[in-house]
Amino acid sequence: MTTRNQLKAFKFLSGSFLAIAAVFAWGLFTYSAEPEKQSPDPSHLELFQEEYNIFSLPVPENPTFAGEPVPIERSYIRESLDRELLVNTYWQSQTLLFIKRAAKYFPLIEPILKEEGVPDDFKYLALAESALIIRAVSPAGAAGPWQFMKGAGNDYGLEINSQVDERYHVEKATAAACRFLKSSYEKFGSWTLAAAAYNAGRSHVIRQLDRQQTNNYYDLLLNEETGRYVFRIIAIKEILENPVVYGFHVKEKDLYYMEPTYTVEVDSAVSDFASFAKGFGLSYKELKDLNPWLRDDHLTNSRGKTYKIKIPEEGAFIRNNHQQTATYASEMHEQTQQ
Repeated sequence: MTTRNQLKAFKFLSGSFLAIAAVFAWGLFTYSAEPEKQSPDPSHLELFQEEYNIFSLPVPENPTFAGEPVPIERSYIRESLDRELLVNTYWQSQTLLFIKRAAKYFPLIEPILKEEGVPDDFKYLALAESALIIRAVSPAGAAGPWQFMKGAGNDYGLEINSQVDERYHVEKATAAACRFLKSSYEKFGSWTLAAAAYNAGRSHVIRQLDRQQTNNYYDLLLNEETGRYVFRIIAIKEILENPVVYGFHVKEKDLYYMEPTYTVEVDSAVSDFASFAKGFGLSYKELKDLNPWLRDDHLTNSRGKTYKIKIPEEGAFIRNNHQQTATYASEMHEQTQQ
C-alpha cells in the first residue's frame, strides 16, 4: 500500500515538474524573442548629426623627409601618406601623448641630432619607434626610446648588461642611433632609405634594392611594416608641426616637461640604490625614473667606470614650482593657439 501511494505521488510530482518546465520554456522563448524595434528619437538623431562629424584630412602638397621630397604626385604615395595621417589623427589619445612627450624629450634629442649631423626630422623616428616610452620593450626584445636590439646596441657603443642598459639612456641611445643612421646614409646616399633600414635592417633593404633594381625607397615593394614605416614618420611629423590643422589643441600647462636635474658622478660600487636615493632626499622610484638605464638595485662597477647619475633639483617634481622653459614646448603652445 505504501509503495502504491508513493508511486502515485511520484507521478503527480513528475507531471507538475513537466508543466512548470513547459511554462518556464514558453516564458523564456517569449522573453528572448526579438524586441520591438523603436524609432530613434528625432531630437537625438538631429543632435548626433549636428555634433558628431568625421572629416577627411588635408594631405600636404609638398611634404619632405630629412630634406628629401616625397613624390606625393603619385597616387599610391598619396594614398599611403593619407592612410598614416588618418590613423594617427583619429587615434587621438596616442597622438596627444606624442605631443606631450615630445615636449619633454625632444629638447634632449634635438641637440644631439644637430651635433651628430643627422637631420632633425629623425626625432620623429623615435616617436614612431617607441612613442617615447623610455622603458618600452618590443616582443622581439628591442628596448628603449630608439628600440635597439642588444647586439646592435653593443655594436654602436652602448653598455648592456643586467645592471646597466644604456638603451634606456635617452642621450646615449640617441647618439648611438645617430651613428647607425649616418652609417646607413653613407651606404645608401638617402636619409629615407636610412630610415627604412632602421626598421628592416640594412641587409634587407640592400637585397630589395638589388632585387627590384632601384635605389629609391618610394619605388620599393616592401612588407607591410616597412612599407608603412617612413610614411608613418612623415605623418607624425606633419601632425606635430601643424597640430591645429589636424584638430589638436594642447595648452602649455598640459605638456610634459623634463625635471631640472644635476649630475652626480659615481666611480665605485653602489650597494643599495634605495639607500643611495634616500641620501639625496629621493625615493627609489624617483631615482630610477630619472635614470632608467640603471637596471638593478645595486651597481657592482668592478672596473671603476665613471657613471653620471641624474639627481633632481629641489622641488623638481612639483609642477607648480617648475617654469616651463623648453623651446619645443613654447613653440607647440604658440602653434596650438593660432
